[in-house]
Amino acid sequence: MSSSTQLYNQLLEYLRQYSTYRDLRHLKTLAWMINGLICSGQLSLSAWEPYVQSDAKQAQSYERRWRRFLENMRVSVEKIYLPLALLALKDWEKQRLYLALDTTVLWNRFCMIHISVVCCGRAIPLLWRVLEHNSATVAFKEYEPMLRKARWLLRLHPDIMMLADRGFANHDFLSWLQKSNWHYCIRIPCNTYLHGVRRYPTEASSIYPNRGEAAFYRNVGLWQDGLIRCNLVVAYPEAVSEHWAVVTDETPSLQTLHEYALRFCVEELFLDSKSGAFELEDSRLRNAKSLERLYLIAALALLYSTTQGMAVQIAGLRSIVDPHWNRGLSYLKIGLRWLRGVINKGRQLLTPTPLLPQDPQSSFASNKARQDYDKRSLTPKAYRRISFSRVYSFKCWV
Repeated sequence: MSSSTQLYNQLLEYLRQYSTYRDLRHLKTLAWMINGLICSGQLSLSAWEPYVQSDAKQAQSYERRWRRFLENMRVSVEKIYLPLALLALKDWEKQRLYLALDTTVLWNRFCMIHISVVCCGRAIPLLWRVLEHNSATVAFKEYEPMLRKARWLLRLHPDIMMLADRGFANHDFLSWLQKSNWHYCIRIPCNTYLHGVRRYPTEASSIYPNRGEAAFYRNVGLWQDGLIRCNLVVAYPEAVSEHWAVVTDETPSLQTLHEYALRFCVEELFLDSKSGAFELEDSRLRNAKSLERLYLIAALALLYSTTQGMAVQIAGLRSIVDPHWNRGLSYLKIGLRWLRGVINKGRQLLTPTPLLPQDPQSSFASNKARQDYDKRSLTPKAYRRISFSRVYSFKCWV
């Protein structure tokens, strides 16, 4: 048995064992596509042919097979992916679950909406949707069904926090979050009207502190009507180039800034998907539903490779693929390097492990990166190293 076939067999067993999806033909095709993506590193249909065992003789035959899968309306993304994603989170019920909501634009024509789980310095896709829309800003009605789906899927998790950037700061979204009993940290634009900070409504930019200062406000009203009440942290950290204004339902503190900063893990996910690991933008597909199914292949490869990387770390084999003295690569890249070594060097194919709720070893590409992290860290143990010269606290009145 070739190493490529060995990887395919484990992928097929991975899809069949945990998925409720029953069409074996679709799962076999999907397993070969994931195998081709892991080996080639490209979400390009023409790049997978060398890594697929088939009776087909022409390259076009392979591409037609992949296109039939991507255009097949009977292929349900959620039925295939969600059981595997939820299984990977089975050890997280006693941990706070951080969800990141964000968008990315493809070819200035399609907008992909993501809900991802923050995990060990990266983000793992949970739900996604592709719209034919040339802007990263989308209306609440476009992602409300995704929020309802996520709330139902994660109903057994008692502690969930939603993280989002300024493009999602709107009345409908905040109202939904307050009714859902989820916690949240959301950045607001500088022109957001605030009630209770002064005697009259004022824009958030008017209370921005100086560099190195932070201010906490309790019971702030948002927008023109002031009906949404929450807490606010405004800060200008030394380590960033612009002010932050973050609203939360929890007590405002420096921890609020740390939790909001976890949202940037989704930027690494987009980088891995679009140009870093899988070259999504090299795809020639220009159909929203087909792109959703294409991203299913990327999401499964991300999830499978990340869990493989964690298995490598737990087995004490990281140094075989990571040249750093301490972990300097993400679990995704560790997993991809290990799997490509399975194909090319005959390494042992490990059993994937569930996602780790806590990172046993943080990743730093260099000693300088570690030192910068220590200086800028906003974790509770590092409060003494934060270069805020002043921190204010206020309580606003209705």
